[in-house]
Amino acid sequence: MTGTSYQGFAYDVVVVGSGAGGGMAAYVLTQAGHRVLMLEAGRDYDPKTETPMFHTAAQAPLRGTSTPDKNFGFYDATVDGGWQVPGEPYTTAPGSEFLWWRARMLGGRTNHWGRFSLRFSEHDFKAYSRDGLGADWPMEYADLAPWYDQAEKLIGVSGDNSGLDDMPDSSPGVLQPPPQPRVPELLLSAAAKKLGIPTAYMHRAVLTKPLDERQACFYATPCGRGCSIGAAFQTTTSLLPMAEATGRLKIVTDAMVSRVTTDKNGKAENVSFVDRTTQKTVDIPTHVLILAASACETARILLNSKDDRHPGGLANSSGELGRNLMDSTGANFTGYIDSLEGRPRYNEDGNTSNHLFIPWWGHKAQARGELDFARGYHFEFGGGFGAPGMGIGGLAEGYGSELRRSVHKGYGSTVRLALRGEMLPNSDCFMEVDDKVVDKWGIPVPKFHWRWSEQELNQVAHGQKTAHQIIKTMGGRVYEPDMTPEELLKKGGEIIHEVGTTRMGSSAKHSVTNQWGQCWDVPNLFIMDGGVFASNPHKNCTLTLMTLAMRNADHLSTTMVRGEL
Repeated sequence: MTGTSYQGFAYDVVVVGSGAGGGMAAYVLTQAGHRVLMLEAGRDYDPKTETPMFHTAAQAPLRGTSTPDKNFGFYDATVDGGWQVPGEPYTTAPGSEFLWWRARMLGGRTNHWGRFSLRFSEHDFKAYSRDGLGADWPMEYADLAPWYDQAEKLIGVSGDNSGLDDMPDSSPGVLQPPPQPRVPELLLSAAAKKLGIPTAYMHRAVLTKPLDERQACFYATPCGRGCSIGAAFQTTTSLLPMAEATGRLKIVTDAMVSRVTTDKNGKAENVSFVDRTTQKTVDIPTHVLILAASACETARILLNSKDDRHPGGLANSSGELGRNLMDSTGANFTGYIDSLEGRPRYNEDGNTSNHLFIPWWGHKAQARGELDFARGYHFEFGGGFGAPGMGIGGLAEGYGSELRRSVHKGYGSTVRLALRGEMLPNSDCFMEVDDKVVDKWGIPVPKFHWRWSEQELNQVAHGQKTAHQIIKTMGGRVYEPDMTPEELLKKGGEIIHEVGTTRMGSSAKHSVTNQWGQCWDVPNLFIMDGGVFASNPHKNCTLTLMTLAMRNADHLSTTMVRGEL
């Protein structure tokens, strides 16, 4: 016990952020006997009472469709957040376009995310050693494999071992059974197989069997709404309640952290936050500090912590703070499959999204120099029967009874392939602090610089050609076949996988933290969000983020018990 307290609560560690990294760090540390004070910028949130699980589109404005203040629709779980947050602007450099997603709520983005949970592979951790681009991670897949097992079992990941080089196997008994493929997915799999492209069960943090106090999914509602029964993983129905049950976690919401100050020995001494309810600034002493506020928010805090001793921001002797900003590439391809017309109607909801997907299959072709881009992508699949919303796509023809017949005939016949790919870091993609603009709390805001490289454009061009081949092999026709890669490629930040701003590495000269997320310059300051990623493989980043936080919080606990901090 450190003797440090806040509102009568004595704590050993301060954790900033309650999402994937912060939630996992708090869980591991409280289970190990440490007392944690958690600061969350957003409001309190209870998914058991606030999730509209059984509300229909007809009960929502505009049938629940996306609007500027609810980017993923009226029922999306994100509250007080999105790409634009009132009173919390950000800026972009001339010629740049970047979207920064925030979730100002307890649990952060884990209330909203797609729950896709794919392990990084040996290729991903040592990609620089293979192609000379980007940076290697200061660890190998084998170092993280047992922690992947623990994380998957704890959060509840359903799927199957594919044996593919892009998808490392989990240990026996770790994965929950996958939901069965649906008709459009079976057709997709058959078409891909004809082209020599494998398909696999998607690994997803959605329960198919009960786990702890959480119930199994019964396929009733989109996971993006949040999940009042806990089937779809989010920290607010799992890690945070379990940590609170120990009596060793205190959560302070509406605490907008602005900066960190250090003592004469260079250690983190105080965390400052604005109480959003009172508008007052509060200083919290800290002996051990974990920043898990999200990659760009953590980098913003450290950049705003500059002083005479740290003119470029705290923990920035390498000059890498805010650099190496990466997002996933994204592009969507849609087709109409005639053979799916008029099939019998039945419940085809499943666990919201694809049960099968197409993992990257081109490592050997890249090693042979046959492709004009270095890193891979995967395809997520959409289609089948679903509840109608505002849009009817290209199905509508005619008027009156003719219109109804065309929509009825085409229902369930449209398929979508969503490309998600790896982006290479480049010198044109980074964030800094805009000293001329502050948010409503008086905190200087981020300024983003962004440019896709030829690597990403070539990757999307390859994905476009492949997606069109798959749709045509399914017996379909492609919507909008003539779009260019530049038109197809989503904006920076639009996939909401931004990472890399506080990169880990094996040298203080070229990175912000070591492999444990410990800042080289500030030994009692740890970063446990996506900012530490040395690369951004095409797999969704949350599983690896949580696995790293589990491993690194366990290492931190051992270090604290030994009295080394």
